[in-house]
Amino acid sequence: MGGNELEYIHNAFDSNWISQYGSNIDEFEKNLENYLGNNSFVTALSSGTAAIHLALRLLNVEECDFVICQSFTFVASANPILYLKAVPVFVDSESQTWNLCPNALEDAIKYCIQQGKKPKAIIAVSLYGMPFMAEEILQISKKYEIPIVEDSAEALGSQYKGQPCGTFGDLSVISFNGNKIITTGGGGILISRNPHFKSRAFILATQAKDKAEFYSHSELGYNYRMDNIAAGIGRGQMETLDEKIKQKRKNHDFYQELVKNSENIELFSAPNNDFFSNYWLNTVILKNELSKEKLREIFTQNDIETRYLWKPMHLQPLYKKCKFFGNNLSGTLFDTGLCLPSGTNLTNDYISRISEVLENEIH
Repeated sequence: MGGNELEYIHNAFDSNWISQYGSNIDEFEKNLENYLGNNSFVTALSSGTAAIHLALRLLNVEECDFVICQSFTFVASANPILYLKAVPVFVDSESQTWNLCPNALEDAIKYCIQQGKKPKAIIAVSLYGMPFMAEEILQISKKYEIPIVEDSAEALGSQYKGQPCGTFGDLSVISFNGNKIITTGGGGILISRNPHFKSRAFILATQAKDKAEFYSHSELGYNYRMDNIAAGIGRGQMETLDEKIKQKRKNHDFYQELVKNSENIELFSAPNNDFFSNYWLNTVILKNELSKEKLREIFTQNDIETRYLWKPMHLQPLYKKCKFFGNNLSGTLFDTGLCLPSGTNLTNDYISRISEVLENEIH
């Protein structure tokens, strides 16, 4: 926290709008539409997962349809495919951004077409805040006429060639879970390119009520709308977003300077100036005799939390029977990677403690 969150929450109480309607929701959506630009239409929802689910509904994904999904991601990217009883097809990462590999993506599309069914959607993730290879992926999307669901859950404030993440997909998603760069306590948004999708998303997110004087329902809807209190938190958080991005990137600069001459630790960084990452999480790949288990244990002994990278979907028990295309680079990253402390509240004292631990393992 740190902005005017309480002021907006009090406004919700004073107006007696504390449910899924109210001015905070409207204003929060406008804040985000102005921030993202690029003809963005925002629908505030209860989670990023709900946003992916609605995106697939809006693209008419149905039972037995193929949906291609990046394997190296959190499970919330993939689970909505199963909600709709569709068939996930997982694609490996490329080495520069750790996101969707264009070559493996095209292989997966060709496989699906050979099975007699073109994929209904491609879920492309901007992992850990790093933009995916937008030009290459969008070119493939256009070539095969398959829409992109852009999962920028972790990438608010990131950009590719000056264009904000969240504005590349036919439909895009950003999360405001408690661990994201800004939070609403829980929540997310669905970003569309036209007002029709926004109005349809609102209907589906509010139980798909028909226009009638009584409760009438002609299609399946969900209780997915963000509430007015959560949106008030979001309005306050938006006021500090730019500062939080600066702090996240400052954290990255700290790690970059610390490990720049290391033979054992490689910091994951943007491949070139086309990619502007918010560095939501700072991650490292460990080499030689230094393992992720060993370094994590050293940090734990010093009361410093670290976490493993996401375990790829094609290695998850839930998805072990699904098709996977690629060379298992994502599996190698999982085997050798670690997430380091990256909060916007890292003080000089915390940084000194982290430095002391890492400096002993750098060479």
